Amino acid sequence: MEVQDRDFNFFLESMSNLYQVYGRKFVAVKNQNILGAYNTFNEALENTLKTDELGTFLIQECFDSREKMVQHFQCNVMALPA
Repeated sequence: MEVQDRDFNFFLESMSNLYQVYGRKFVAVKNQNILGAYNTFNEALENTLKTDELGTFLIQECFDSREKMVQHFQCNVMALPA
């Protein structure tokens, strides 16, 4: 199982508790740990990139139930050197 899959499963299993702690914030998850909670996706991304490499963490929005989750795919693209 990929690290991101484990982190996403951790998030899903912990979502109700995370919602109680952070409310409807965006949490950065790495190695089944919460790196931080932020008001917007962009804030989460910008702050997490200060300490962690892109592609090594997840950012997920907290909800009080899985039924309220919306599938949202954020793509971060880096140009390849020529």
